Amino acid sequence: MDEQTSDLDRSYRKIALRLIPFLFVCYLFNYIDRVNVGFAKLRMLDDLGMSEVVYGLAAGIFFIGYLAFGVPSNLILQRVGARRWIAVMMVVWGMFSVGLMFVRTPMEFYVLRFLTGAAEAGFFPGIVFYLTRWFPAERHGRVMTVFMSAIPMSGVLGGPVSGWILAHFRDGQGGLLDWQWLYLLQGAPTVLLGVLVWFVLSDGIEAAPWLTPDERKALTDALRRDDDAHGEAPASLRSALFEGGLWTLGLIYFCIQSGVYAINFWLPTIISASGETEPLMIGLMSTVPYAAAVVFMLLLGRSGDRRNERRWHLIVPMAVGAAGLLLAGSAPNAVGVSLFGMTLAAAGALSALPMFWPIANRYLTASVAAGGLALINSIGQIAGFVSPYMVGWIKQASGSTSLALFVLAAALLIGIALVLRATARPGIR
Repeated sequence: MDEQTSDLDRSYRKIALRLIPFLFVCYLFNYIDRVNVGFAKLRMLDDLGMSEVVYGLAAGIFFIGYLAFGVPSNLILQRVGARRWIAVMMVVWGMFSVGLMFVRTPMEFYVLRFLTGAAEAGFFPGIVFYLTRWFPAERHGRVMTVFMSAIPMSGVLGGPVSGWILAHFRDGQGGLLDWQWLYLLQGAPTVLLGVLVWFVLSDGIEAAPWLTPDERKALTDALRRDDDAHGEAPASLRSALFEGGLWTLGLIYFCIQSGVYAINFWLPTIISASGETEPLMIGLMSTVPYAAAVVFMLLLGRSGDRRNERRWHLIVPMAVGAAGLLLAGSAPNAVGVSLFGMTLAAAGALSALPMFWPIANRYLTASVAAGGLALINSIGQIAGFVSPYMVGWIKQASGSTSLALFVLAAALLIGIALVLRATARPGIR
């Protein structure tokens, strides 16, 4: 290793220690705020007299707002700067998330979920774009897996905490119901984190006062070389929209997210249906799939960067996820088998998420990245509406989630076929 490479490695470690832990915590609460309705529904539906279909629609309608505002939000971020826009998004969606505690009718539930989705639409694609302006493609696997491990960690931490909140506040302390306390205690920290964003983040390498001038120059040169290596990638968002690769990537992400959101929104219900009814125990059992996903995700990210290989590091976890969903669907009344299947499903589907983004990042140049990443993410997030609503509809119609899990397993298998097709295209490796 030459001296210049060693200096760059030290600079990247410095950046990672400065940015990734804080962004991890922000994304942790982002995901908890997004999926805590899965636990709230265990009490909320009976208290308000709502059906499973109402819940499925409310869980999914979040993503209509998300889809509508994803690309505009990311373009605003590119214009006004990450620090300012991420701070605004977090404060606003945190307030909407807290506002769910005041829901009384299905329409209020739908409206607040829509507004929460619209408010946070630019957060994830904005962070992905933000990280590409700090780290070159060869480091994206490790960076994305550490950052996105916040998703399964939200299950590891959020499950027991959500179960504890529902159990502890079941007597209606302070005049609030248990599910109202859930929304309040998990939404308020997001507002505080949004304020901290202003003081912690910098808008890029050149604007980071905690980097030396030599570090800024070396890092900027490294990113410029990385951008020059994109080869035949589209030169503008307009050209990318008329080139099939962008849409294929969006469809792949849709297939992955179909499995992910089924797990996020329905894992507590699946565990409950297999025989466990105590909220705290459901919360503790739900940590098992997410803990396995954290370990698998981190190992996969390190392996992908070390081998500089992306295709099979995406296909393998997608296949594991499909196998897990099939297994869980085949034994809905056996808690051990069902939990093992959901553990495989979570480890596979969740680990596929960060393995997907290095492929997308290699396809998009810097000039296309802000809009392109947001569009890919928005297409994928349609699954957030389709998947939970479909599971709710099938469960109500058949009395079981098995058929829905089989359909979602098929979506992951279709995604694998699309990965094989997409990675044969120029610019996607």
